[in-house]
Amino acid sequence: MVRRLVLWDVDGTLVRAGGVASEVFSLAVEHAVGRHPGEHGVAMSGKTDPQIALEILAGMGLEAGQDERHLPVVVERLESELAAAVELIRRKGRVLPGVCELLAALHDDPHVAQSVLTGNTAGNAATKLAAFDLDRWLDLEIAAYGSDDRDRRALVPIALRRAEELRGWTLAPHDVWVVGDTPNDLRCARAAGARCLLVGTGNVAVDELAALGADQVLDDLADVDAVLELLRS
Repeated sequence: MVRRLVLWDVDGTLVRAGGVASEVFSLAVEHAVGRHPGEHGVAMSGKTDPQIALEILAGMGLEAGQDERHLPVVVERLESELAAAVELIRRKGRVLPGVCELLAALHDDPHVAQSVLTGNTAGNAATKLAAFDLDRWLDLEIAAYGSDDRDRRALVPIALRRAEELRGWTLAPHDVWVVGDTPNDLRCARAAGARCLLVGTGNVAVDELAALGADQVLDDLADVDAVLELLRS
């Protein structure tokens, strides 16, 4: 009987992709629009891929409505470019401290299920996780992605619905832990009534995260035993 569902953010929480995603976004936009976005200055942490793409397009001075028209092409190209860069991700990126040990331990726990809740599209999340062989420990069929909804706050209910429909697990929001590295991870957890662990391994300082009111804030996931105890609670 599954009693806890752990939903991991990907970028900044499980892995760092070595800046490859930012480069790929620019290539995808260039393919759709016909010109490079240049130094677009769009902050990506905690946002969904469609949201990031729209912000980049909006900053390019396109005519009204053109950003939405270009979005499907940008997202499609983004997924194909990222998949083609998997070796570069593996070479430039890294798995963050404690992650492999945590995923392996929770995978073997019959009372815990784990998946991802991420702003990445399903394709991009699969690429990044497979690059570091992390997908073997995660039930990605019940995940919630940026391709499901641009608004991250809508994603916890999607994961809960999939867990019930595909696995027969009836879980309350309080049975869910969202683990992430940005204020948006906390916002999506709170919107659904889920609990939240924030870690300072992304682009937001741990002091800033600590002031947000998450259930727990840690520098990183390196203390595996302590994190396991928390997520099983």
